Amino acid sequence: MLHRPKTLLIFALALAFGASLLTPQLNPYHLDVILTIGINIVLAVSLNLLNGYTGQFSLGHAGFMAIGAYGSAAFSLFATPVLFPHANAWVTHACFFFALLLGGVIAAGAGIIVGAPSLRLKGDYLAIVTLGFGEIIRVIFRNVDSLGGALGLNGIPFYTNFFWVAFWVIITIYMVLALVHSSFGRGFLAVRDDEVAAEAMGINTTRYKIIAFVVSAFFAGIAGGLYGHLKSSIDPKGFDFMRSIEIVVMVILGGMANTRGVIVAAILLTILPEILRPIAEYRMVIYSLLLIILMLTRPQGLFSFRARPQPPNRA
Repeated sequence: MLHRPKTLLIFALALAFGASLLTPQLNPYHLDVILTIGINIVLAVSLNLLNGYTGQFSLGHAGFMAIGAYGSAAFSLFATPVLFPHANAWVTHACFFFALLLGGVIAAGAGIIVGAPSLRLKGDYLAIVTLGFGEIIRVIFRNVDSLGGALGLNGIPFYTNFFWVAFWVIITIYMVLALVHSSFGRGFLAVRDDEVAAEAMGINTTRYKIIAFVVSAFFAGIAGGLYGHLKSSIDPKGFDFMRSIEIVVMVILGGMANTRGVIVAAILLTILPEILRPIAEYRMVIYSLLLIILMLTRPQGLFSFRARPQPPNRA
């Protein structure tokens, strides 16, 4: 449980703003890796709400990320120059913030459309449905010529900086923890632990699953917007099935329903491929072997340290 969560939130945001003033001194490559880490943390923590705390299994997170990326990028490319042709720095930042929110809201809307019918399914069936959704989204963007088609969108303004990434990392972590630790959020844990018992107690399990799905999709859309404005170019291939798998691996490696572990896993799995870059021809082989070894030795998650229950004292 967080102590004085609002005070910690304000302090964290102030610290992020102060740290952002030092980022011009960083090497551009190192800064790009740091920003990518932040985006992956937003993706992993938001998926952990659905997969970890609510006990569902989604493989469509890259689809929501794509919706947020294309939605926010389209606003920045096509709407902002028309609405504010001579915008100053403050207006530009405000437009970027609105573009991110727009991408997140559109992704959340897609979450409602997909979640309402599909979250009546469970387990493998839900995973298959969300996987199909992610692929449908990717194919749609590949065939929309106004959004670049297979070539994607290019020339997206470079608005993503350290402060914006840190801001959304902090907000995502705060919102997820505040939600699951609230009295309302106990419903998510009840759905995860025993859905049948939760329904017997009068909990609307479908409602809780849809809320988790929508919140998760919203922050995935935000992460997509940050990603698009960081790379300045997006295409449908960047949001394929493997992208969803990468995010799921972060959640599983960090430990389901373990926010701290998921954050550490997101950092580790972003840095590890960069460390292995000097041996590029063997990089993915070593990376995959390490994941297999970690899953065999720590199936409960590398950063999950729950003590084993002690047998009752029958003396």
